[in-house]
Amino acid sequence: MENKPTTKYYLFIDECGDHQLEKFNPSFPIFTLCGILVHEDKLTALEASVNALKREFFNDEAVIIHSRDIRKQEKAYSILQYPDIRRRFYNGINSILGQQGIYVIVCCSILKEPFVERFSCGEDVYGLSLKYLIERAIFCMDDNVTDGTLDIVIERRGVKQDRLLLNYYNRLRAKGTKWISPERMEAKLGRFSFRYKKENIIGLQLADLVAYPITKHVLEPKDHNPAYDVISDKIYSYKGAVLGMKIIPH
Repeated sequence: MENKPTTKYYLFIDECGDHQLEKFNPSFPIFTLCGILVHEDKLTALEASVNALKREFFNDEAVIIHSRDIRKQEKAYSILQYPDIRRRFYNGINSILGQQGIYVIVCCSILKEPFVERFSCGEDVYGLSLKYLIERAIFCMDDNVTDGTLDIVIERRGVKQDRLLLNYYNRLRAKGTKWISPERMEAKLGRFSFRYKKENIIGLQLADLVAYPITKHVLEPKDHNPAYDVISDKIYSYKGAVLGMKIIPH
């Protein structure tokens, strides 16, 4: 009897803010790690919709979707200085991100000031956040399939930082978490890879897009945040409980 192929999911991870705890910007005292969880059958359509947007506005699929450049209207996004183009571009982005049943968000935000007061500057906030994202991504997969495996793709940051994160990931895979045994973790996890922004990985670009409005929402939940309104119902939830957003400490 042939073995039935397992169901593949991808978790694309990007960050907003930096991981520094000893010296941080008091006007942006937060670190957010954000993941986009996509079933392999949905990924091609999602990539096609983003590439269609790039062709429409830049006539070039190689343009990287980058939240900061969009907000600052820099590089290729200088065209957003024109109100009509800006309106149509944001409508296009919102149309992609607002699609139902295509992707799920899992995210973790570290509020630096209370975190340092309660814990220590020696904590690895990136690794701590990664553990939460992987755990909740597996929960979400289990809600839908029994045989899902997870490939994780993270944007490269630097040789030393990437090595530390890979070591953390390997320990997590070997030891599991409070809720996921090492055996179950080993069965669920597939490839773990670092990729450069210039490689034009659509999933990483979407993770970058959603990380900023989520971070702004955590900092100022009462502020007007239309970008967050578009994606808020994509945060992983189960039976009405939002399980895909962690704020530490809370």
